[in-house]
Amino acid sequence: MITVTPLPTAGHYEVRVSGKVTDDDYKDVLIPAMDRAIEEHAHIRALTILADDTEFSLKALLDDAEFGMRHWNGFDRLALVAKPGWIPRMARGLSILSPCPVGVFLPREEEDARRWLSQSLGSVHQTDLGDGVLHVALLGKLDPKVMDDEEQDMNAFVRNNDRFRLLLDLREFDGWQGLAGLRAHFAIARNHYDLIDRAAIVGDKAWQRLGQSVLGAVSGAKTKYFDADDFEGAKAWIKA
Repeated sequence: MITVTPLPTAGHYEVRVSGKVTDDDYKDVLIPAMDRAIEEHAHIRALTILADDTEFSLKALLDDAEFGMRHWNGFDRLALVAKPGWIPRMARGLSILSPCPVGVFLPREEEDARRWLSQSLGSVHQTDLGDGVLHVALLGKLDPKVMDDEEQDMNAFVRNNDRFRLLLDLREFDGWQGLAGLRAHFAIARNHYDLIDRAAIVGDKAWQRLGQSVLGAVSGAKTKYFDADDFEGAKAWIKA
């Protein structure tokens, strides 16, 4: 059995699943409800809660896969609450390919799942340091909406500076929430990298050091990597 209930926040839905789930449950309940929700909101967030006795028929699983492909970009965030087993393992494995953030929680963590569905997972702070220097700090895990919002601020800075110097602060950056977040990040970089005269990257991970080399190669700018405890050194270098 499947029930779909709108949550108080617009575009957020709770999906409860129990017992034997059949092809009819998908075609008569879940798919029509989700189709209407995505048509109304374009992008939705869904909390799916599987009861301990949940079983899926093969046809229901095929319906699920077909629905997921049809609405690949229709979800903004997905939370799954389920007991340990093959379903949460599969959800975690496929999450790296998902265009949206996917969180997997145990039944005792249902309230955590509800909070995760609504909370901001990451943020971007941009500060104009003057003289054409832009400090960009990436915090937490970034999703596409955060990147889209910040692009407007970066565009405004670029309009006021034909060329600029970038101080990229990755000390508290944990990565991207799904492929869409990564794609949005690279779209912003692609639109502005050729305007960079100099870039300092501050971080504490090996892949961030690699990012400095890549940015230098694609932008032609002078770039330098600084360890997390040398932020002041990075500021001095970028302004020199």
